[in-house]
Amino acid sequence: MINTIIFDLGAVLIDWNPRYMYRTIFSNEAEMEIFLADITTSDWNEEQDAGRPLDEGTEILIQQFPEHEENIRAFYARWDEMLGDAFHDTVEIFRRLKESNNYKILALTNWSAETFPIALDRYEFLNWFDGIVVSGAEKMRKPTPEFYEILFNRYQVEPGDALFIDDNYRNILAAQKLGLQCIHFTTAEQLKIDLEGLGIPA
Repeated sequence: MINTIIFDLGAVLIDWNPRYMYRTIFSNEAEMEIFLADITTSDWNEEQDAGRPLDEGTEILIQQFPEHEENIRAFYARWDEMLGDAFHDTVEIFRRLKESNNYKILALTNWSAETFPIALDRYEFLNWFDGIVVSGAEKMRKPTPEFYEILFNRYQVEPGDALFIDDNYRNILAAQKLGLQCIHFTTAEQLKIDLEGLGIPA
């Protein structure tokens, strides 16, 4: 029986997108997309999510692409401008699950320890969790199995009794290998259907 529900945060509960900020820098959408795809890549950003200091990550990238220094520095200098609204329909599902008092509700997120406090200040619902494990603070990230195991051990989670919700299928596959039941998040509407299919009123 499911007694624990584990949420990812970005793209599930929180809208984070570097385009929100970089559209104020680039007048050409295609040039912006090339910059994001080839320079400030997801792989580069994930190194900071895994605990590399933001300043170190920034300087490494500037050494590789000195002609883009100003735009690279903007990534973390103006990081708060990349945060959009909460996904209110998903937050409402979270609220109902929380108010039911039937589940321990946790978060497992790939997020820099240096930027996560900005989100904590901005999104009040982050205080509803019974616990949050942040990759940057632990110096490891999803889909590393040991990162999930930190959450299991810290919050006394039995994987077979827990449900994991994440938008990244790579992370879902890793969680399934550890014995977690999973929902691959696409929309709040589909999440509600999937939860109810597991007997969880949402």
